[in-house]
Amino acid sequence: MMKLKKTTVAGLLIFLCSGSVAAAPIFWTDWTGTDQDPGTGFIGQGTITTSGSTVGVNYTNTNGIGFYQSSGGTDYYQNGGAGRDDSISPYTSDVVDNSPTGTDIIALSVAGSQLLEFTESIANPVFAFVSLNGNGYSFLNQDFNILSVGGVDGNACGYWGCGGVTKNVVDLGGGDFRYELNSSNVGGTEPHGVIQFTGAFDTLTWDSTSNEFWNGFTVGVQGTEDEVFPDDPNVVPEPSSLLLIGLGLVGLARTRRKS
Repeated sequence: MMKLKKTTVAGLLIFLCSGSVAAAPIFWTDWTGTDQDPGTGFIGQGTITTSGSTVGVNYTNTNGIGFYQSSGGTDYYQNGGAGRDDSISPYTSDVVDNSPTGTDIIALSVAGSQLLEFTESIANPVFAFVSLNGNGYSFLNQDFNILSVGGVDGNACGYWGCGGVTKNVVDLGGGDFRYELNSSNVGGTEPHGVIQFTGAFDTLTWDSTSNEFWNGFTVGVQGTEDEVFPDDPNVVPEPSSLLLIGLGLVGLARTRRKS
């Protein structure tokens, strides 16, 4: 369940027309520590430090994960495995000014439900995905923007290579729609990139739909709700919920490539 607390007409127009908007810094999660779940599941914790706030992030996956990298290790956000250049990064765009901070990543390997909780409502969250392949994201009654993909619009390929993505909209009837982000395998089989939702959120839950060797993600925000959507007459409360059916974040790169 992704809880959409409020949004603005202006904010929606900005992100629907992202090509004409100047890039802004994204505040990425600093994942810390080790697994806090004493059982077979996984609990990870981190912080997001914005221009004026420090927001705690708690991630829970009762099924366990592939691995958790909270300090050091391989930089999977490199351009084609050859260093960083944010001017052509698969994680930057007309909206996102900077690629994920550091090397922090959560690698998924088991299908099932997951939960992100924020200690303060955050605004316009972004997901950076590593090696999306053969699967994807699916959202109930919540559209999203594909901000950037490696190998597209002058972006460098991601760490494992290039690949395209598509957005499909499925009419479920009764006024419900499912918005899907899928790997297209056009231009390669290893999509890397960023999608973004518009609004204010304090929880995100989703299902990873496939068992994989591993596929990775991290999350960032434009700011807190109060920083991005300050109280004014244009803010329209819109309490609703959406289901992140499948984060996917699927990486089908062969084991020998990811060892």
